[in-house]
Amino acid sequence: MHRYRSHTCGALRSTDIGNNVRLSGWVHRVRDHGGLLFIDLRDHYGITQVVADPDSPAFKTAESVRSEWVIRIDGAVRQRPEGTVNADLPTGEIELFASEIEVLSQAKELPVPVFGEPDYPEDLRLQYRFLDLRRESLHALIMKRLQITRAIRQYMHEAGFNEFPTPILTASSPEGARDFLVPSRIHAGKFYALPQAPQIYKQLLMVSGFDRYFQIAPCFRDEDPRADRLPGEFYQLDVEMSFVTQDEIFSTMEPIITRVFEEFGKPIGKALKTTPWPRIPYDEAIAKYGSDKPDLRNPIEMADVTEQFRGSGFKIFAGMIDKDPKVRVWAIPAPGGGSRAFCDRMNAWAQGEGQPGLAYIFYRENEAAGPVGKNLGPERSEAIRTQLGLKEGDAVFFTAGNPARFYKFAGEARTRIGDELKLTDESKFAFAWIVDFPFYEWNEEEKKVDFSHNPFSMPQGGLEALQAAKSDEDFLKLKAHQYDIVCNGYELASGSVRNHRPDTMVKAFEVTGLTQADVEARFGGLYRAFQYGAPPHGGMAAGIERMVMLLTDSKNVREVAIFPMNQQAADLLMNAPSEAPPKHLRELHIRVVAPEKKD
Repeated sequence: MHRYRSHTCGALRSTDIGNNVRLSGWVHRVRDHGGLLFIDLRDHYGITQVVADPDSPAFKTAESVRSEWVIRIDGAVRQRPEGTVNADLPTGEIELFASEIEVLSQAKELPVPVFGEPDYPEDLRLQYRFLDLRRESLHALIMKRLQITRAIRQYMHEAGFNEFPTPILTASSPEGARDFLVPSRIHAGKFYALPQAPQIYKQLLMVSGFDRYFQIAPCFRDEDPRADRLPGEFYQLDVEMSFVTQDEIFSTMEPIITRVFEEFGKPIGKALKTTPWPRIPYDEAIAKYGSDKPDLRNPIEMADVTEQFRGSGFKIFAGMIDKDPKVRVWAIPAPGGGSRAFCDRMNAWAQGEGQPGLAYIFYRENEAAGPVGKNLGPERSEAIRTQLGLKEGDAVFFTAGNPARFYKFAGEARTRIGDELKLTDESKFAFAWIVDFPFYEWNEEEKKVDFSHNPFSMPQGGLEALQAAKSDEDFLKLKAHQYDIVCNGYELASGSVRNHRPDTMVKAFEVTGLTQADVEARFGGLYRAFQYGAPPHGGMAAGIERMVMLLTDSKNVREVAIFPMNQQAADLLMNAPSEAPPKHLRELHIRVVAPEKKD
């Protein structure tokens, strides 16, 4: 017989009754029923109930074992007594009568329990992550993640993609976040960078003649942690294709992502809201939802009602409109929110968000109630109600100013209203493609035009569009062949059709203040490659942790990462980051300069 086990703790069934077997695992629980000892033995595969009575030679050892000790048990499989069958357990029809128990290792008193769902501080759980991962629910989450990534790989291979590994030690890249730098011992004073994404390498693969690339790629970004983003390291489904248009990328990847979410959403009772996914231009997403990653489970759509306030009796908004042509008034419908109590509660919430308030009208029988309705007048109030399709018992809230400054708040108000009025359909995955992103944006800090997203995207209209633009305002109107996949308010993936022409690449960077020499110095590998015949190509990258988070109904991405850092970007389990010994620093030719203390 095997030294440790003939079966796993999830394998035994009624067909094994009468057999002598050997199990090894962790002591999940010990129960004393009046001299009869029950041990629930657990391993990766399941739990088996073990019994020892005073007549068993294993009884003395059974009395000594404690939770999370690792033990080996020999014994005979027998039928559970009538009335004690556990239908919720795959091994619930049998039990193992112990004849021998060997203690393989003991466990100290646990700093965090592994049974149930304890409400312990996250930092303590991360410090003892190896214990936390023993919990059934968290253990299952990690296994679900593996199932999801295995399915993604299968579907990508079925679609004709090949998985290519790309380097980890590389050069700094302009992905928008800070790089993690690795000092070189051999090349004094120089640094490698960990890849923020395999962006340039996957484009070089297309130039090299490979056609369909994918990778479950590790990415490294030195950025502040958020609930939907891991600090330091994360994984993404990285994709690139040659000789494709934007529509072909969509028609290739949408079925794959849809298939994953249909397969793994069904067990948690969630379905896709609509297929095919809607395609929403960026400007429309901002105007209707106040976000470029709208939660489309929420049916609320905002509308521009500026003309109803122009020259009206509601002097605050009317005066703003007369004074500045950029001022717009947006309306946020609130179906079912037509009570003063709800409107006042939303107004108080807005003030808590640092806003002066949230103007509103609530409609009741033959009346547009509230200060806005009274000053606006019945005719204009009714026109707003008709435009928005509102009825008695509904309300509408208003924000006014330059939309560039208030759209995010308007989007947050839309989300708040949808949640408060329970309008958001929690049983759905609501996908969309957000398209036509601005190619450039205004960098207020440096007072110049800068890339709004991926600098390697192709501007719509190509080189001709860049050459036709004569002013900053013209450049800011340019759109890119750039797109995101959004789902339930999260940006799930981002991608673009790439700029594969060196002349277009140089011109695009010149607009941001870089010269051709700068482009050659910073992106020499890609720029050189484009001189020797680059195919039109494009792709995307989808966050693995975000996908798994949605498909497991988890609260944040740290729950679905095996060994995550905490919210302060510290690995409490491995005590990283830590100080380097002076010897290592000398070998790397670097010196640590402590930050200046603030008075």
